[in-house]
Amino acid sequence: MPRSTASRQPPAAWTRAEMAVLRRLRSPRHVQDFLDGLAYRTEDAPACPRRVLAERRAHCFDGALFAAAALRLSGRRPLLVDLQAVRDDDHVLAVYQDRGRWGAVAKSNFTGLRFREPIHRDLRALAASYFEDYFNLDGEKTLRNYSVPLDLSRFDRLAWTFDETHLLDIAGRLDGSRHFALLRATDDRRLRRVDGRSFRAGTLGTDMAGARSGV
Repeated sequence: MPRSTASRQPPAAWTRAEMAVLRRLRSPRHVQDFLDGLAYRTEDAPACPRRVLAERRAHCFDGALFAAAALRLSGRRPLLVDLQAVRDDDHVLAVYQDRGRWGAVAKSNFTGLRFREPIHRDLRALAASYFEDYFNLDGEKTLRNYSVPLDLSRFDRLAWTFDETHLLDIAGRLDGSRHFALLRATDDRRLRRVDGRSFRAGTLGTDMAGARSGV
């Protein structure tokens, strides 16, 4: 993948101690390993990447922001994709490309909504790979739509990596971006509920204090 220096944030914006950690996150897999080691944060208000790094806690939006910032330091575009659900919370991915194929890094309270290898031919295929694992506590499969990528470099003037003032505005822009349906209108009532074994596997290690939904 071509590496663009134009999209990188100035390294001086991170402290020396922060950069010592971030330099070890050399690939999407390293970033995902870091996210998997964080505690799940149950508060709704978003945290910026700097606070995620300091507190070692994140929920899905925080995690996607952090992943986008970390991937950016290795020359990738900081891209977010929103997964929309019914009777459930949305989920946010930091997406990336390798050799023309899409993958994703994500923080989730549920086991099946995290990393995806870069093997997906387009964003629809990537989003669809989350469908079976995206369920609510009633066992309903709830994923319905996915968004176009939102490039966070458009919001650099808001200092989203280090300042939380405008994170809700950015979340609103992501939520309001163009979305595409994964299902036909007639598919919804034909869906099978998640079986018990899959439900138990999907909730392995879940923090039930933050388990209002499957993200």
